[in-house]
Amino acid sequence: MHALRQIPPHRSARVATLSAAIVARTLFAVLALSVLTLQVLAQDARSAGAPMRLRGDVTARGDVLTLGDLVEGAAAEMALRPLFRAPALGATGTIQVRRIAEAIAGLGLGSVETGGRLQVSVQRAARKVTQPEIEAALKRALDSGYGVDSRNLAIRLDGEAPVLLAPLDLNGQAVALDLSYDARSRRIAALITLGERQASLRVSGQVIEIREVAVLGRSLNRGETILASDLTVERRPREATPADAQGAQADLAGQVAQRSLSAGAILRSGDLAPPDLVARGEAVTIVFDSPGLNLSLRGQANESGRLGASITVTNPISKKILSATVIGAGRVSVGPAPLLRQASAAFDPPTVQR
Repeated sequence: MHALRQIPPHRSARVATLSAAIVARTLFAVLALSVLTLQVLAQDARSAGAPMRLRGDVTARGDVLTLGDLVEGAAAEMALRPLFRAPALGATGTIQVRRIAEAIAGLGLGSVETGGRLQVSVQRAARKVTQPEIEAALKRALDSGYGVDSRNLAIRLDGEAPVLLAPLDLNGQAVALDLSYDARSRRIAALITLGERQASLRVSGQVIEIREVAVLGRSLNRGETILASDLTVERRPREATPADAQGAQADLAGQVAQRSLSAGAILRSGDLAPPDLVARGEAVTIVFDSPGLNLSLRGQANESGRLGASITVTNPISKKILSATVIGAGRVSVGPAPLLRQASAAFDPPTVQR
């Protein structure tokens, strides 16, 4: 007979009572898991519903083109992935769209919407240092290296207008290094650089002395008055301007053309003169002024004259002809000293004989 084993009594499991803290932690964990799941599903939906799209023609700011430069909709961690080399500074190149699609497929990112394009144009952005900036750098070097006052100088660079191309991050001032200047021939040469010679261009040219001249803006007939709006001031090479050219400081407005002048002409000495203040045959006031004696009478001008001009006038009473100086509009003066007796007699009316 087999010995019988005692069956242990059944004991019911203890059930723990749920507390508020346990319930709160459980709910928080379920909520966090739900949010994470929704984000993943939404990202998958966006990826499935909105594939990457080709941007079209682009401008490269660096040496390489990244995935983000070429397409829209790439994930942030993949957008910085380099795909192609950019063209040279300032140059433009093309990329076949099929090559872009192959590169994206090689990264395991699927397809890309091309919009029917066959190629993409890529322009490399660059800073352009043009002739005015190059000329300014040469002038600064002339000032500091040779003590030349460059304010009235211009520089005619050899060949076509030079342009220094540099990366966009080289935004400092252009500098002229290794400058050479011959004061006799006025030849100049230097190396124009940006940064620590990160971009450079060798230039040469001719230094030209400049002067400011007054240029006529419209044609004038002889005797016509010039207005301030008729004048412009231009900077011209000194060797190409007449020696007697009127400068910018000349007070020319209000003067009268002494001959016919064409538009664009450089005004010279003698082209203009102050207007006549006395006209021939005009009635004028004749003034005699000396210490202790001041006389005036009406007379007639025998000649026209501008301010300060010497003309002759006639005393209509005595019929004497006097030499006078124009002192204003319709006014002339006869001088004192040697003309004192003559002037006094000229002013006296004739004596009536009895």
